[in-house]
Amino acid sequence: MFSCRDFCLHFKIPLIYRYSCVSAQGWIANVRGGSISSQGKHIKSSCSLVAFNTDQAVCPSSLSFPVPDLVTDLDFSPFDDYLLATCSADETVKLWRVCDLDQDQPSNAEVTLSAADGRLEIVLFHPVASGLLAVASARGVQVWDVTRDTALTVLEQHEDQLQGLAWKEDGSLLASSCKVKSLQHRLFCLLISSRINICASLSVFIRRTLMPLFDPDSGLLIVSGNGESVIDCFEVNSSEPFLSQVSHCLTDVSTRGVALVPKLALDVSCCEVLRLMQLTDNFIVPISYQVPRKAGQDFHADLYPDTVGHTPAMTAEDWWKGENKQVLTSSGLEASTSSSPLSTPSSSAAPSRSPSSTSGLSSGFLPSPSQSSRAIHSMLGPSSKFRHIQGAVLHRDTHITNLRGLHLTTPGECDGFCANDQRVAVPLAIAGGQIAVFELSQPGKLPDTALPTIQNSVNVADFCWDPFDTHKLVVAGDDAKIRVWQIPKGGLTETLTEPERVLRGHTEKIYSIKFHPHASGLLASSSYDLTVRLWNLDTGEEVKRLCGHQDQIFGMAWSPDGKLLATVCKDGKVRLYDPRKSTLPVQEGPGPEGQRGARVVWVCDGKYLLVSGFDSRSERQLYLFSAESLASGSVASAPADVSPSTLIPFYDPDTSVLILTGKVRECVPLLSIKIGHSFIVTNRFIQQCGLCFLPKAECDVCDVEVARAIRLGKTTIEPVAFRVPRVKKEFFQDDVFPETAVWWEAALTAAAWLSGSNGQHRKISLRPKDMMPVSEAPKEAPVRKYLPSSVYLEEKTDEQKKEELLSAMVAKLGNREDPLPQESYEGVDEDEWVSKELTPQTHTPDD
Repeated sequence: MFSCRDFCLHFKIPLIYRYSCVSAQGWIANVRGGSISSQGKHIKSSCSLVAFNTDQAVCPSSLSFPVPDLVTDLDFSPFDDYLLATCSADETVKLWRVCDLDQDQPSNAEVTLSAADGRLEIVLFHPVASGLLAVASARGVQVWDVTRDTALTVLEQHEDQLQGLAWKEDGSLLASSCKVKSLQHRLFCLLISSRINICASLSVFIRRTLMPLFDPDSGLLIVSGNGESVIDCFEVNSSEPFLSQVSHCLTDVSTRGVALVPKLALDVSCCEVLRLMQLTDNFIVPISYQVPRKAGQDFHADLYPDTVGHTPAMTAEDWWKGENKQVLTSSGLEASTSSSPLSTPSSSAAPSRSPSSTSGLSSGFLPSPSQSSRAIHSMLGPSSKFRHIQGAVLHRDTHITNLRGLHLTTPGECDGFCANDQRVAVPLAIAGGQIAVFELSQPGKLPDTALPTIQNSVNVADFCWDPFDTHKLVVAGDDAKIRVWQIPKGGLTETLTEPERVLRGHTEKIYSIKFHPHASGLLASSSYDLTVRLWNLDTGEEVKRLCGHQDQIFGMAWSPDGKLLATVCKDGKVRLYDPRKSTLPVQEGPGPEGQRGARVVWVCDGKYLLVSGFDSRSERQLYLFSAESLASGSVASAPADVSPSTLIPFYDPDTSVLILTGKVRECVPLLSIKIGHSFIVTNRFIQQCGLCFLPKAECDVCDVEVARAIRLGKTTIEPVAFRVPRVKKEFFQDDVFPETAVWWEAALTAAAWLSGSNGQHRKISLRPKDMMPVSEAPKEAPVRKYLPSSVYLEEKTDEQKKEELLSAMVAKLGNREDPLPQESYEGVDEDEWVSKELTPQTHTPDD
């Protein structure tokens, strides 16, 4: 139970903000709007939070802070989603650093400013300079640098009660309005530069107290009155002396306050140009303004001009000295939708924070609350070559069917099955950790009789094929041993019970195993004994032991160059190891907060790490880390969906396409990622028990196939092709098929790598010899599909029309001078008609 002196902050949870217009499903219910009377807005929104006055906090997803006196106004910093300023009747301004939902909120403000000018009514952050505030009391305005104990300046006192305050967009002017006896408002423009105040006034007649909000990008003005149920939207045209009304929204409940959601939080995929948060007595209602456009993934640049970014242009001190700078803009709306690019860290003085566990305005990456972790901002969708990529199961003749007794509950660290370009290994739900091996060259229905298997004698924890030897299968068991099996040429013909080699060293159950990407016979394994060990399969010896983990190791991945090993752990850390230099991590940083599982993969030429995990509410999330600065946390995060299984990422460095799979029946998201560009959901493909991808050489480039995978079903094994739709398939699409690394061939030996050598895969072209690259294809001359309009518009005389009509009739009837059809028939010769006469016939009785 909270008094009216408290205010509440609500995290944006996915359910609340997945809406297309005013919807009951988008409302935040069970709030009790504050009944206080003040000149403030009563509600404000950042890209990540909504703050509002309340009499009582009853929403479970809210945070509240006790304030010594009545909160009259509040405002979020435009450069820090989690920095909130409040002013109150006790003549003070307080700055609060908001923590995550599962953390204890601060009992004291981070900064307290004593204005000492009577009851404060309005607090407003500067739009350009960081740490600069304008504070209005009943009759005066002060400008504060939050790093100082006294105000920078006290502006001219108003004749009557102050009712409004606004900065100019470039931060050079400050406008205020006050109440006078004639019911008019005076507008004061105050330019502050080198301690010089220049004042000008303008009288505007207003019959009622309104709450105007203006968006300079779209030119839309929102007008609503306190206690009214009408919200009007006007378009402001600078070339016209009047406003044109766009919409007249009649709501079901009266308004206590309205707030604009920042542009970076809009959903550009549905052409949303403006979003409001309306505070009522019991609800917070999201209202979305959208421009109707045809469905599709194209970015409508005409709706989204360059918008201001999230980094301040200067400090409060620089502004006070007279400098005038502008916040950098970005091309197009750098919104957090289905995509956004990597931006540089904010220069805000606010301390860095851990990644947020909440977000979900749309399917793309959203801003992280960390000041060192900036959002991914621009739209790549329209320019991506892979936005229409499609996954399709190949013909039934290539399937292996009638699978029985599959083991579908392997540990979370295991991919469930593994495949190479020749065979597939599948675990069976039979005692003894048995694994069946099927030859892809022998599709068809399997016999109902028992199949030859590999018997490990213990439950299987993880297993994988040697990338450089298609006949070598490595299996990790619950008994802390790693078994190396050699599959005979042509496949299994009898059950195998004795492995080629057994690796011993771990003291507890093994989590997962990963082969080195360059060195042959070099294997990494993680275990419940909290170590990661490197093995030389040629000698069967343990060659390195890596320490530093405090809990279960969820996943690990070698860097593309094979120098570093990344791990993600249940203790909430992401670590980087350089095994040849140290047994301890060379870097570590905060990872996923959830403890249900995680995977890690290297992307963008090894410059970034992508981690798929869970947040604190057990919702699947994607996190992006810079490999050079793990300690600063994720540079971006994105909500995936809600599912119990861990997302398994596969990244193709040739196309920069990321495919997320799982071990349950679900849709597979396909995303595209490049440095400076965005993650975009390009397509979805239904899969069942999992996918395993094959070498690039298996792709049918003639059909523009960019990836080939094997899909495991409950009773089938099916090849899957991921294709890019193209028109000119007779040409080699060299723009989507660059030279590819031959990662299925070893670049060096394990011994060479351990001694300090670094190998590199050779690259080959996938272009068939008889195909011409599409970049060299001859350019076709454009063909006019329709006659020019002059043909249709040309005037014709009556004689021309009659002649055309007659010609058409003759053409339809045919030429009358042509011989008739019967004239060509054969008949009796003319001489036969002349030489022969008709004579009577006589009949005898015998006839």
